[in-house]
Amino acid sequence: MKVELKTWSQLGVATALAGLTLAGCSGEAGDAGQSDESAVVGTAGEGEGGEAGEGTGGEGGEGGVEIAAAGNDPVVYGSALGIAEAHVLAARDAYAAGQTEAGAEMFAHPVSEVLLEMQPVFASRGVEDFSPLFTRASEAALKGASAEKIAEQTDAIIAALRKAETKAPASDASAGKVAGGIVADQIERAVAMYAQARESTNYGPYLDGYGYFKAATATYERSGGAIKGENANLASRIEAALKLLGKAYPGALRPDTLDAEQGALSGASAGVLLAAS
Repeated sequence: MKVELKTWSQLGVATALAGLTLAGCSGEAGDAGQSDESAVVGTAGEGEGGEAGEGTGGEGGEGGVEIAAAGNDPVVYGSALGIAEAHVLAARDAYAAGQTEAGAEMFAHPVSEVLLEMQPVFASRGVEDFSPLFTRASEAALKGASAEKIAEQTDAIIAALRKAETKAPASDASAGKVAGGIVADQIERAVAMYAQARESTNYGPYLDGYGYFKAATATYERSGGAIKGENANLASRIEAALKLLGKAYPGALRPDTLDAEQGALSGASAGVLLAAS
């Protein structure tokens, strides 16, 4: 597993947060990757493109945020929060599995990838800056905090994300429609990152995809009732996609062989996107 970590003691926290280079988030996973700074999050239904990875999260399944859209579209807003959640879930589980440097990096990545760009939107909606929670968790991981302590800090971040969700912009879309769009985005990202992971032995793309799978699962667990009540077809397709992703991502540690059928994953993601549109 290739993990590249710039030394915080040499660079300082601010520089390190912007320069951490776990392969995957930085688009280093083969030729399919695109740097996060050039990618944007769009609304569900536009598509990340499965194997090609085009659309919501850019060509590699990762992405920045289209600020103007995030301020008015609850799906884009929620997808931005989903990027952050995916990273911290992956960070927590990687750290617990012994990948301490990767965990530290994954806690830090959302600050430079999403939160800095989203700060004007958050501020306009009365959301307090919660990026220091990510910084503190990353620093704690680098200092070798216990897995229990890291889990506690993860819970604090998730609580902040849930609070920020309550400030999402209003729209005519129903709660089930919005939640379905957010889950579709996370599933699509997980599928795109799996395609990247198959192209190299780098740990980053797999860990990114694992995080999106876990975030999609968590979002569906919270909102599945609303989605099922409004769109049973979408709920069924989400459940089928999550089942496939559960086999593709059996845990935070990358398996020796990535043998999930990419075509089946991409087809399942496309079905979710179609049903969510």
